[in-house]
Amino acid sequence: MEKRWSVLPFNETAAIGLQETLGIHRILCQLLTQRGINDFDSARAFFRPQMDQLHSPWLMKDMHKAVNRLLLAFQKKEAVLVFGDYDVDGTTAVASFYSFLKKIHSPLGFYIPHRYREGYGISRAGIDFAHENGYSLIVSLDCGIKSVELIAYAKSLGIDFIVCDHHLPDAELPPAVAILNPKQKDCSYPYKELCGCGVGFKLMMALAEKLELAADCVWEYLDLVATAIAADIVPITGENRILAFHGLQKANRQPNHGIKALAHLSGLQKELFINNLVFMIAPRVNAAGRMDDASKAVQLFIAESFEEALHYAEMLHNDNSDRKEADLQTTQEAISLIENTPAWHNTRSTVLYQPHWHKGVVGIVASRVIEQYYRPTIILTNSGDYVAGSARSVPGFNLYEAIHACRDLLLGYGGHFAAAGMTLEIQQVDAFRQKFEEIVSATIDPQLLIPEIVIDAEIDFSDINWTFYRILTQMEPFGPENMRPVFITRRVTDSGFSKIVKEQHLRFSVRQGETVFNGIGFGMADKYALLQNGQPVDIVYKLDENEWNGSKSLQLRVVDVKASQ
Repeated sequence: MEKRWSVLPFNETAAIGLQETLGIHRILCQLLTQRGINDFDSARAFFRPQMDQLHSPWLMKDMHKAVNRLLLAFQKKEAVLVFGDYDVDGTTAVASFYSFLKKIHSPLGFYIPHRYREGYGISRAGIDFAHENGYSLIVSLDCGIKSVELIAYAKSLGIDFIVCDHHLPDAELPPAVAILNPKQKDCSYPYKELCGCGVGFKLMMALAEKLELAADCVWEYLDLVATAIAADIVPITGENRILAFHGLQKANRQPNHGIKALAHLSGLQKELFINNLVFMIAPRVNAAGRMDDASKAVQLFIAESFEEALHYAEMLHNDNSDRKEADLQTTQEAISLIENTPAWHNTRSTVLYQPHWHKGVVGIVASRVIEQYYRPTIILTNSGDYVAGSARSVPGFNLYEAIHACRDLLLGYGGHFAAAGMTLEIQQVDAFRQKFEEIVSATIDPQLLIPEIVIDAEIDFSDINWTFYRILTQMEPFGPENMRPVFITRRVTDSGFSKIVKEQHLRFSVRQGETVFNGIGFGMADKYALLQNGQPVDIVYKLDENEWNGSKSLQLRVVDVKASQ
């Protein structure tokens, strides 16, 4: 699949000024200015994040109300229910807040709604559970901001709500005793990008301060907060960078039993980086909700011994194996459907439906299909008497607006710019496919149907050494708005030692001037002929460290390669 390359601009004057201040390579200063770091103080805060740089939790609207309501519950020995969503952000938020409260209050419980029986967010079944079991206060984490009617229902039963959420609020807010959400219009909290677990962490900070508890009582949950930040794809800027940085240190030094158990089952024996949390921890936690019941993810994170955590980790590991099997089979069937339907080869959208596909993997499969057929994609399957599905977009296209334009064919829908879900009658599937295609065709910029590789900087091989790489790694943790830098080096040639490995991959050995670098391009065997013709190529890559037989070297993780112009 052909890709378009875009090299990010940068402020050359700012980069030169920063180089004079910091005394590091000009390319590193270019990367920093692209991330809004233009002076010594902001560079120090970026490279050395400190916990005392966190904002006071009391700056968040309703924090005093939330803390006072909890203190009243403690005083009156009320039963408190910690309620959260079934994804990584929700389950880590529930686990950390529940564990924190357990040390200072009883009676206490937690509740995770079942993904398929109850759906996302606050559920009537969860409120009924609270009522039947004598809970008079519910603290919701990573959900609740849109649950106006359900929280009103809870209120009619004598149950109060404290909502801790980070999703965009609607015009009407739920009748909770306190709403903690930095995205509220009248909330003056300086940092708006906390995840749900991060908002819960702020409530713990305020409670600890009010109760005069040691800071360590809250800091011990930093690795769970880092896991939520990594999995929920929030910007790794500001407070999220501080929390992720120190959370990773905690995960490597003294991890939560659940994280340690998942790392053990995954065979990870080296230092944990943020990509390990994204690709190793998050899928296993999410698999619990996708394939069965996410409550076991909370049990994993609140386990009081490694052995207990390992018991739950094995359950999640098995759920993830089932998820991978369903994911692989469904993806193969989806690709086959497109390949065997010529009318779908050149459309500007994909809408696929099979009644037997597993509901838990349709979103993942939509993303997989986009890797091969790069266009907005919806995967549908049966859900009770109806059809339900997940949609994924390509960067730059407003998926939610396109689905909103098809609302007359839908029973329900929700989502945002890049991802959405919907429910419809089975007899409407073909009409929905046709209308969605019409809407996408009429509104999408054709350029958006060509995958884009965003390149941070052009660099020569002679610029790359261990000093450069070590400073580069100090830009960790990487993530949205601080992605791992992508470089381009122009007019390189094959050294004569490049080769295809395992039929699909390409082992690069390329030269620019006197400098030779090795690299790996996964799934890039088709580029071998381009290297072999002896003509110079431009190569796009990320820098990586390779260890073999105790020896370390720098290598290129190749993203793309094209003939030089």
